[in-house]
Amino acid sequence: MNATPDLFNRKNQAKSKRGETMTGRRKAKSAEESYTAKDIEVLEGLEPVRRRPGMYIGGTDERALHHLVAEALDNAMDEVVAGHASWIELELAADGAVTVCDNGRGIPVDPHPKFKTKSALEVIVTTLHAGGKFGGKAYGTSGGLHGVGISVVNALSDVFEIEVARDRVLWKQSYSRGKAKGKLKQAGKVSNRRGTTVRFHPDPQIFGPKLRFQPARVYRMARSKAYLSGGVEIRWSCDKSLVPEGSETPQSETICFPGGIRDFLDEAIGKRPTYMMDPFAGSVSLNGDGRIEWAIAWPGDEDGFINSYVNTVPTPEGGSHEQGLRAALTKGLRSYGELIGNKKASMISGDDVVEGAAIVLSLFVHNPEFQGQTKERLGMPSAARLVENTIKDHFDHYLSADPAPARRLTERLIEKAEDRKRRKAQKELDRKSATRKLRLPGKLADCSRQTAEGTEIFLVEGDSAGGSAKQARMREIQAILPLRGKILNVASATAEKQSQNQELRDLVQALGCGTGAAYEEDRLRYERVIIMTDADVDGAHIASLLLTFFYKDLPELIEGGHLYLAMPPLYRLAKGASVIYARDDAHKDEIMKKQFKGGGKVEVSRFKGLGEMPSAQLKSTTMDPSKRTLMRVVIPSDADETAAGNKKGHTMRTVEALMGRKPELRLAFIQERAQFVDELDV
Repeated sequence: MNATPDLFNRKNQAKSKRGETMTGRRKAKSAEESYTAKDIEVLEGLEPVRRRPGMYIGGTDERALHHLVAEALDNAMDEVVAGHASWIELELAADGAVTVCDNGRGIPVDPHPKFKTKSALEVIVTTLHAGGKFGGKAYGTSGGLHGVGISVVNALSDVFEIEVARDRVLWKQSYSRGKAKGKLKQAGKVSNRRGTTVRFHPDPQIFGPKLRFQPARVYRMARSKAYLSGGVEIRWSCDKSLVPEGSETPQSETICFPGGIRDFLDEAIGKRPTYMMDPFAGSVSLNGDGRIEWAIAWPGDEDGFINSYVNTVPTPEGGSHEQGLRAALTKGLRSYGELIGNKKASMISGDDVVEGAAIVLSLFVHNPEFQGQTKERLGMPSAARLVENTIKDHFDHYLSADPAPARRLTERLIEKAEDRKRRKAQKELDRKSATRKLRLPGKLADCSRQTAEGTEIFLVEGDSAGGSAKQARMREIQAILPLRGKILNVASATAEKQSQNQELRDLVQALGCGTGAAYEEDRLRYERVIIMTDADVDGAHIASLLLTFFYKDLPELIEGGHLYLAMPPLYRLAKGASVIYARDDAHKDEIMKKQFKGGGKVEVSRFKGLGEMPSAQLKSTTMDPSKRTLMRVVIPSDADETAAGNKKGHTMRTVEALMGRKPELRLAFIQERAQFVDELDV
């Protein structure tokens, strides 16, 4: 018996361990010596913004670029909300510069008490977390909270110019990339003018040379600010070179909504019929510490939206204020249902109420708590309670004042609730029934994961291939459904014959999403449907029949990106320890020329089918998500077909010609392309 180091050579092993320990200590000591105080870097001023812009504006893409406009516009809007400004000018120049001007109080220009060598203006635009919105004395409610907005714009602009008209004196100062190009200078006396003007040009070093402001996006931003503060004028202008002919974005316009968000809702609804005669709209002051404004309608076509704001800042991800609104509306409708004796109203959920509704909610509150500097979501539990308690009573009175439409709305929402519960029950039943009915010898071997996310079903030909696939699969996420031979050609079969075909019925039941007009994507039991057939002509024929079925009966499944073709190999090429798989004859010849061009014998094996392939090889070549290759099936769009020189409906006509009931069309297709065939696999 040979002695092993673990059992008998403990002395040498101990020496080895001591040597390794000493080496490790020397390495650790060297690493400690290389990490000193010199490695500690302190970023000052606005350098953190330029180093990590994503922390302040969410990135450096187009969305982040437009966030600069939002920050500058929010500062002007804070003056409007505080009652010190009545108009804002917003200009987009040909060179990509933006100018925002207001007639507010103007940023203070006197020396700052803490930084006596600098004006308050310079402190505000060059220092993070500096502003007049922390204490609440200068602004009751404002969108700017962190004192970083306008300083971030300065840091990320190669040109930043600011003018302040205050106490009949005009002051000017210029910056570049966050640094002052000179002192704050007095530019003379002015009359009938006050406020702040900011002109900035985004730094191409940060955003790249090609990124530009989109006039339509900036214009929509201006409109949203206008209706959030009823009566304010936003004077929009854009260089004519930036507005293409026929664009819906005007070159110049004075935007004003005297009725605020109610005007916006009326414009968005237009002439569409609604369940209630008038929108549910109102505005309530919150004990002198803010206010809530809302405008809500339920259009008959149920094509709605939710736009929510906090201190004029859009919150596309919602948050606490939206939760409070949902709770108020839901409880109000349930209570009204109980009042009119309809007990089914207790089924109504928040989703039933807001889905399809047109909602604008605007909250003005002191010190709102946003999640992140980009302020896309409000995280403030007290706001949820505040909104719910404020709106609930008004909504109760609104429903009671117009009983007939309110009853219609309640009944419609009950229908939606019943439909939602029915779909949920059907989805659970479909999964259970598919598993129960198809768990037969050679039929569905389902995956163990209960949700569709990340799961896939392999459609294989025959029990033999199904057996190999079942051994090779990942049981948690991969299901196997063997099909008996070549399925029915749905392009040439009658509807009655198709409904009686057991293979197709099994397939539809396993997928669980229905077909044709009854298709519901949220009922699809698997994220990916993978056709896995042999890599020969017969396999291609079966795949064609399955593709025809999906194209004719489940096109939405293809358009949703759920249908794939597996790419199993046809050949195995081995030379010594080197093994390479080839998809087809052409791929095999290419590998022979490039990979095995030296001497020596190459062993070439041709797989008779997936059923003859060892499960380990099937897993590594075709089923393992980390190693396999899949082809996603797509339906060419009209634009793609037009670009290819084809007329609309080319794909449909091709399917009908190759798979339909008229053999003469197939004959014509073959004759037209016979000259391009080099060899036949028969």
